[in-house]
Formats: sequence, structure tokens, C-alpha cells
Amino acid sequence: MESVLVAYSGGADSTLLAAVAKDVLGTKALAVTAKSPSLATEELDDAVETARALGLNHRVIETGEVDRADYKANDPNRCYFCKEELYTHLAALAATEGYECIANGHNMDDQGDFRPGINSARRRGIRSPLVEAGLTKAEVRELSRRLGLSTWDKPAQACLSSRVPYGTPITIEALQRIAKAEAYLRSLGVRQARVRHHDTIARIEVAPEDFPALLAPDARQALTRHFKGLGYAYVTLDMDGFRSGSMNEVYASLQQKAARFQAE
Repeated sequence: MESVLVAYSGGADSTLLAAVAKDVLGTKALAVTAKSPSLATEELDDAVETARALGLNHRVIETGEVDRADYKANDPNRCYFCKEELYTHLAALAATEGYECIANGHNMDDQGDFRPGINSARRRGIRSPLVEAGLTKAEVRELSRRLGLSTWDKPAQACLSSRVPYGTPITIEALQRIAKAEAYLRSLGVRQARVRHHDTIARIEVAPEDFPALLAPDARQALTRHFKGLGYAYVTLDMDGFRSGSMNEVYASLQQKAARFQAE
């Protein structure tokens, strides 16, 4: 690639990519993190600290996807408009400072999920080196562990807007509420948590083995009190536990129903 600008979120995938880019290209590799209300503050802080510890050439830029009408509308293609905003900024930066390529941290497992943002990357010629190398998420984690990267077992994270059901407009207030609710769960020692935002209802997803920690009488009462203080009227625990992309389940079901209707 000669020189590369890496879309770096601080997760396992982009951290491995940024670290290898630094080893191969040195100062010709720049890791860039997008700051916006859709990224939890502690996630941004973690990304900055990890970049500092690894000695990455790193920069934080501000993006405005939450100001875009097509993003705020929150239809199933929301991720496409988010990536369009990101890649517009990255392309401008790459052009101004002379970076040959822009790369993201998509891996092989991402290819089978519903990710409209991949279409934006393809349209704009964004490279996905982990995909080009045929690496799965498990392999990314194993390589990260061998390289001593602290992110090798970091729980997967996603844009805070992914907690909001399709069709419900994205607001900064909702994103801030979600971020605070999830931060509270992590303060209880829960590593992998999602708070799905259904207006006045918080639907909590954690691994089943974490259920007892939330359901113990004192913990349950404190959790409910905290969430209601954030503005939720009802606090629920999803009995299926955590699963990435659960908001896509309803969308997939609607697609299947539409397909059956058309077939009939």
C-alpha cells in the first residue's frame, strides 16, 4: 500500500490492523478515530490510551453522522450513511496529507452479517486487509494475543445507535442515555452488555452467566433505580442473553414475511 490511513476504533480488529500497519509502514501509517455522540466516551478514551501505549501515529477527528437526516431516520441502511460520513472525512484527510490507501478492520466473519456499511466501503474503494488475508474474528484475537495486544479479548462493541430499533429516530439524548446505562452495567463487572433502547423501556442483554449478578435483590433494586434515574420507565432483562446484532432479528423476520407474501 506504500502508505495507509486506518479507520481505528480501538476494537480488536482495527487495533491489530493499526499495529501491523505501524510495524510495516512506520510513520506512513496513520490511525484515525472518529469522535461523535454515537461512540461512548469511555470507548474513545480506551482507543486513545491503546494508541498511546502502542506508539501509533494517531489522530482523533469529529464526524457528524448524527446531524444527517438519513442517519437520524434510522432505517435499516443507517450504517451505510454512518460510513459515508466517516469515509468522506477520511478521504479528505488522505488526499490532503498524501496517504495512498484507506483501510478498515472488517474481518471474514463480517461478510456474513447484515452490514450496509460494507457497501459504502466497496463503493469508495476502501481496503479491508483482514478480509484480504482471510482472517476470521477468532484468528484476529489469536494473532492479537500472540502480539501482546491488550485488545485481544476485548468484547465486541458497536455504534450506540445499533441499540435503537429501526424506524425510531436517533437522538443525542437517547445515545447519551444508552451510554450511561451500559457504563453502569460495566461498573458491576459485566464485560459484555447491551442496553436496547425501546423508548421508555430498557432491554438489557448480558451473557446468561451474568444474570445472577443483576438479579440479586440489592443489585436488582439499585440497577432499576439507576436506570429510572436515567429516564427509563421500565427495566427488563432479555432472557435470551447477549447476542450481537439482535436488532436485525426483527428486520430479518420482516424480510422473510415480505418474501412469503410476494411468493403467494
